[in-house]
Amino acid sequence: MIGKPKVSCGSDGGETKQRKGGRSVKRAGVIVTGVIGWFVAFCSPPFIDTALADEQIFRIANMAEPEYLDPAMITGVVESNIVRNLFEGLCEYDPRDLSPIPGVAERWTISEDGLTYTFHLRKDARWTNGDPVTAHDFVYSWERVLNPATASRYAYQLYYVKNGEAYNKGKIKDPKALGLAAPDDYTFVVTLENPTPFFLHLVLVETLRPVHRATVEKYGREWTRPEHIVSNGPFRLVTWIPQRKIVLKRNERYWDAASVKLEEAHFFPIDDQETALKKYMAGEVDWTRETPNAKTDLLRKNPDFHADPYLGTYFYRLNVTRPPLDDVRVRRALGMSIDKEKITRFVTKAGEQPTDSYTPPGIKGYVPPKGPGFDVKEAQRLLAEAGYPGGAGFPVLELQYNTSENHKRIAQVVQQMWKKNLGIRIALVNLEWQVYLKNQKRLDYDISRSGWIGDYPDPNTFLDLFVTGRGNNNTGWSNPRYDELIALAGREMDPEKRLGYFAEAEKILLEEMPIIPVYIYTRNYMIRPYVKGFYNNLLDIHPLKFVSIEKEQRAQRGR
Repeated sequence: MIGKPKVSCGSDGGETKQRKGGRSVKRAGVIVTGVIGWFVAFCSPPFIDTALADEQIFRIANMAEPEYLDPAMITGVVESNIVRNLFEGLCEYDPRDLSPIPGVAERWTISEDGLTYTFHLRKDARWTNGDPVTAHDFVYSWERVLNPATASRYAYQLYYVKNGEAYNKGKIKDPKALGLAAPDDYTFVVTLENPTPFFLHLVLVETLRPVHRATVEKYGREWTRPEHIVSNGPFRLVTWIPQRKIVLKRNERYWDAASVKLEEAHFFPIDDQETALKKYMAGEVDWTRETPNAKTDLLRKNPDFHADPYLGTYFYRLNVTRPPLDDVRVRRALGMSIDKEKITRFVTKAGEQPTDSYTPPGIKGYVPPKGPGFDVKEAQRLLAEAGYPGGAGFPVLELQYNTSENHKRIAQVVQQMWKKNLGIRIALVNLEWQVYLKNQKRLDYDISRSGWIGDYPDPNTFLDLFVTGRGNNNTGWSNPRYDELIALAGREMDPEKRLGYFAEAEKILLEEMPIIPVYIYTRNYMIRPYVKGFYNNLLDIHPLKFVSIEKEQRAQRGR
């Protein structure tokens, strides 16, 4: 998921109860209650049991105006924060550890060979217009993501489905050849190309959530407008005023509406961290998803401030289709002349970890390889070898970043390092979020500030981005051996061999350097103590279904 720095905290959420619906999963008729694949943990999600405030409204500084609210089209954190609360997939996130728990599917079975997943849908799931949510909705929605005409940048998430890649690339024209079937209204059967240990985590991704076919086909690109949209999640969209706010209201037709405590969630597209902080201090928002780096030392004294681990990497993309960045020596020189430790010590200052790896630590069993480290002399030698001794003759390149004081300050420091260490000039270009995303997609940039947040705890969520032609590659880089290794990892069931393929692939990525890793994110944010059901987790995902506002503390702190 395209990252803007994200955040979380560890409110305890009060007492918990078993949520509605069973959590048993069967494999070939045998109930599995422990772990599915590698890391599908089953534990009861929280049921908020505390004194609730009369006004259950949660106000969020959401960093930017969303590009889309169509599940098939989104790739960014900004959009996902909203979409996951409007639409519910087969499974839902447990808010404490993000393991898959029942969503529209109340149970599922997995074949012995790991190729067939059969999801049994609950019969009380409804769209906001009252229509039942059926298996046919999932067949349509997943086919739509894979349809080349949709141009979904996340279509590759469904390449694990039988014939998914071939259909998306136009090699197969008939969608009936896909491994998707609805033998009846409430049974959805998925057949995979190969066993995929993380598949249940994959179905949590917002792109794979169902959409209402009649609404999409009637309104086309306008179907997500408040006056048109039909959704199936715990909230419904009632207001979308661009550049001002988005308002979600509790969906009374949601199958588990009784468990939803919030009445409304307000999302404000505030891309300036200083502005977001001022609104927080003025009591206008309850959660800032990021804070100004320059204020970190001061904010540490505030009990509302949190800096938590995060499964994400801050990096720079290099457009390898443009000279001189088509020369690996130039790319390596740029990477080796950035002092990442200085950036984390003196600029970000919130515990970020400087890194020469791309995949962040924290994924069980995987040790990311390291790329070239900080070495100014070697960087200068490589640049000279490429024909630019001391930076002579090197063209002025643009470094683009999306609007953010934090991104600006980091880019300024990198600009200074490249001038001092290599003798080259870089122009900084600030872009609004949607323009920034479009430029990356079209390769209309030289160097672009980037970040990636894992969609699930597996190296694949980071490394499959850079397979040739992937919708989120956005560098123009291609390496056949890299592609082969990612494909081998996707078919390998032996965990050790699988992780070995990933490590070999990441080493190639780091050696050829179409990206420059800078640091591993932390999530730095402010949140009110009266917000309950909000848990610290590595992906900073917080389903609002489980969030509530506690009465006494809100009264004490004011609104």
